[in-house]
Amino acid sequence: MNSYKKINSILGWIVFAIASIVFIMTAEPTASFWDCGEYIATAYKLQVGHPPGAPFFQLIGRFFTFFAFGDVSNVAFMINIMSALSSSFTILFLFWTLTMLAKKLALRSGEMTEGKMYAVFGSAVVGSLAYTFSDSFWFSATEGEVYGMSSFFTALVFWAILKWEENADEKHSFRWLIFIAYMMGLSVGVHLLNLLAIPAIAFVYYFKRNKTVNYKGMIVTFIVSILILGFVMTGIIPWIVKLASYFELFFVNTIGMPFNSGTIIYFVLLIGGIFWGIRYTRKNNKTVLNTIIWALTFILIGYSSFFLLIIRSNANTPIDENNPEDAISLLSYLNREQYGDWPILHGQYFNAPIADRKDGTPVYRRSEEKGKYIIIYDRKGTIPVYNSEFTTLFPRMWNNTEQRYIKDYKTWSKMKGIPTEATDEFGESQVLNKPTFGENLRYFFRYQINHMYFRYFMWNFSGRQNDVQGMADRKNGNWITGIRFLDNARLGPVLDTPKSLQSKATNKFYLLPLILGLIGLIYQLKNDNRNFMVVLLLFLMTGLAIVVYLNQHSPQPRERDYAYAASFYAFAIWIGLGIYALYETLTKKTEQKLTAIIISGIALILVPGIMAKEGWDDHNRSNRYTALAIANNYLNSCAPNAILFTNGDNDTFPLWYAQEVEGLRTDIRVVNLSLLNTEWYIEQMKRKAYDADPVPFSLKWDQYKDGTRNFTYFIENENIKGHVELKQLFDIIHKDPARLTMQTRIGPLEYFPTKKFKIKIDSARILETGTVSPENAHLIEDVIKWTINRSGITKNHLMVLDLLATNNWERPVYFAITTGSDAYIGLQDYFQIEGLTYRLIPVKTRSTGGQTGRIESDIMYDNMVNKFQFGNMNDPKVYLDETSTRMTMNLRSNFFRLVNTLIEENRYDSAKVVMDLCLEVMPDETVPYNYFVMPIAEGYYKIGETEKANEIYNRMIDIFAEQLDYYFAFSGNRKNLYNYEREQNLAMLQKLVQVSTRFKQDDIANKASEVFDIYFAMYSE
Repeated sequence: MNSYKKINSILGWIVFAIASIVFIMTAEPTASFWDCGEYIATAYKLQVGHPPGAPFFQLIGRFFTFFAFGDVSNVAFMINIMSALSSSFTILFLFWTLTMLAKKLALRSGEMTEGKMYAVFGSAVVGSLAYTFSDSFWFSATEGEVYGMSSFFTALVFWAILKWEENADEKHSFRWLIFIAYMMGLSVGVHLLNLLAIPAIAFVYYFKRNKTVNYKGMIVTFIVSILILGFVMTGIIPWIVKLASYFELFFVNTIGMPFNSGTIIYFVLLIGGIFWGIRYTRKNNKTVLNTIIWALTFILIGYSSFFLLIIRSNANTPIDENNPEDAISLLSYLNREQYGDWPILHGQYFNAPIADRKDGTPVYRRSEEKGKYIIIYDRKGTIPVYNSEFTTLFPRMWNNTEQRYIKDYKTWSKMKGIPTEATDEFGESQVLNKPTFGENLRYFFRYQINHMYFRYFMWNFSGRQNDVQGMADRKNGNWITGIRFLDNARLGPVLDTPKSLQSKATNKFYLLPLILGLIGLIYQLKNDNRNFMVVLLLFLMTGLAIVVYLNQHSPQPRERDYAYAASFYAFAIWIGLGIYALYETLTKKTEQKLTAIIISGIALILVPGIMAKEGWDDHNRSNRYTALAIANNYLNSCAPNAILFTNGDNDTFPLWYAQEVEGLRTDIRVVNLSLLNTEWYIEQMKRKAYDADPVPFSLKWDQYKDGTRNFTYFIENENIKGHVELKQLFDIIHKDPARLTMQTRIGPLEYFPTKKFKIKIDSARILETGTVSPENAHLIEDVIKWTINRSGITKNHLMVLDLLATNNWERPVYFAITTGSDAYIGLQDYFQIEGLTYRLIPVKTRSTGGQTGRIESDIMYDNMVNKFQFGNMNDPKVYLDETSTRMTMNLRSNFFRLVNTLIEENRYDSAKVVMDLCLEVMPDETVPYNYFVMPIAEGYYKIGETEKANEIYNRMIDIFAEQLDYYFAFSGNRKNLYNYEREQNLAMLQKLVQVSTRFKQDDIANKASEVFDIYFAMYSE
């Protein structure tokens, strides 16, 4: 057995080394899109990220940044390496978990033989490497996000409970349970996913402590484990802080003690109570209770990482989300109150009328002036109570915040509904089409289980179509097998995708990992049903249980497969055990040692080998700098000291990273419109940050605090003719706010008596601030007039209007081009595009043809040609995922708009430079030509570069032909799936014919016309 232990240790570390090398080699060298920029920025300077926070991740991340040795460009890579190493440690503990589980199977048929030992290690190597190269886990292992470290904690505690099981009869075996509790406490400071391992851990304990097991015992154990999970998630995590907040309010507000005194007294009592409990239980030999108190203590020690957030929030760091400076505000932060709530086991349908309202929890804020906490928002009547006719058990279709969610509910559920009369809170009756419970379940199974879990499961163990997000139309993001007749039957000819539509993310595993995993599952069920139950619980709790809890609407902002990585971890255990199942089956007729080696070797090639080969190109992020480049381009599209409004994750978090870590353009104040709905964020925007001056909002705190002006209605006054000066409205808010407040049956409402606004312009001031160049002085309007065509505006847009009313053109104001028209509040006619941003200027340019804003060619040329970066988009070896390729559309669109303007100004040389740059940084080889390249070709025609234009058009004709051939290959119930794409390609061919004919390029025109005729005839059939 000594040799077994030695080999087990050595092989584990070898697998760890392989995983580490793979993950570090394929890690992104800088920040990625989505949350990574925020996590890296907050880890580097220990700031406060989005709720519910990841303070332990930040602490470890901060440690890793020391190895950048002062080179800020390497900070992100160091944190990405932290994720890589966390993930490779996950593989190490998976290996050792597999050897323990496979060893149990081996010892059931007698002593450990050399053949069995080889089979056990073969199982562990194949299973752990299969998970190494699984799609979702590999994705998280190469970026600075929390999921790699969260997986590590899950693997660690699962391995630890198996180690406890091995040593349970020893004197101090309870140490393993205390260790598990401590690791779970620490994991809360990374992500709550780790807690879902509790039921599996509970069953290991039950099976070990009970020689005879029965259904009753298992049912009781499951119920107890769920209660423990609930106690930790809804008891310990929030209530430790909630009790602290109660103490704080009592001792400060009631007794009149200084701030934080209640919190200090609470923790003194808590620590004293724990100390007394440990001494009492030890003195009276209450071993179980003593262990429970020690476990609770170590959970709290791990959980104490959240003190970091309070400490750093009090330092008023530039990123300080939710401002959790005390126990009261930390509670709101941990409860994720800014994101709202959703029903799980009982609640409303999406079209449920509100029947009544109840009071919410008051919002407190520290008042230094009064020396106590004051209620800033009583939340009376803020919690809707829905008509009981439109509520149901297990509500799945509940979200009505956006029309697209409702549309997709109806699509996925094939909803017909039942006309049902309902009465609202005002006593008014109406007939609404209520979903049936069957339709509710259909949505659950078709979307939440099949599309949002099973599809991801099959990505990892069967194959993946591409990296384009899968939507309700199910054109993209499907799982495939790589076996032609199976994929053709399910999806059509997806394996024949033309080169211009091909994705590096197309992975074909031929069902081999799935089959091997199912063999292992069945084998463990038959031969070790207790441990099968343990693994099954881990699989279900980290998979389907998450599906039920999240209750996701359609569509999601992006694919969510990373959330289920622990479930795929459990299945990788069965993949490993599948090797031992094959070994035991085949050794009945062959020599054991040789059989173990052959099976393991073949499986190593056919499962993790194929997974590595197929997945390498789309998981290799090395040398990709796209997110940083795009962040640089947003910032360098702005004039000095600008205010830049953004809206989503990908036009905000990379910019935070660029400014906070790499120090790029710190003179610009990035203002996220989503966060601008909160009073704490507005307060932070009114503070100076680095080289950026405060945002000059005029409204005071009590004019935008929580519950005040959350929504400002537009109630037009018929006596007001024309547009109203914006500053006058804000003067009224400052001097006589009652004039803009209306009493209604649901309470006071703030309003504006118009939706038409204006700002008078001082042309001298405009020229003085450089808002408009002197040569364009004649274009300056005397008055900016615009209309906001909606029923009112939310607080974030009110603050934008406040800025416009008071800024007096002192600071340049920009909107990211990706924020969407809703963010522009009707100002589009006064936009000037200067790169990836629109600048607000007093020059009117009506938006036409779907294009917004005028172009100042000198500014835009300098930005795009001299300042923009492209993050190695032109390197064929660099993987550009869907998010990166989506950005190329904006870049190409801006390039051709600039080209058109330069040509109109007869600046042909400059236009050629721009067109050449566009094709150089985004060549067809890495970003296949599409609609956005056609105007570039036309630009080449216009400046006399006919040969270059013909080269592009020839290539585009070939692209359109191969794509149309692919689209028309679909038949049966998927025949019309790509109608839109067919029509689009045919329209582009027509356009191509028209342009080439206009420039007398008959060969091109004839070639395009021939292709058009062929496929138009097919389209007309």
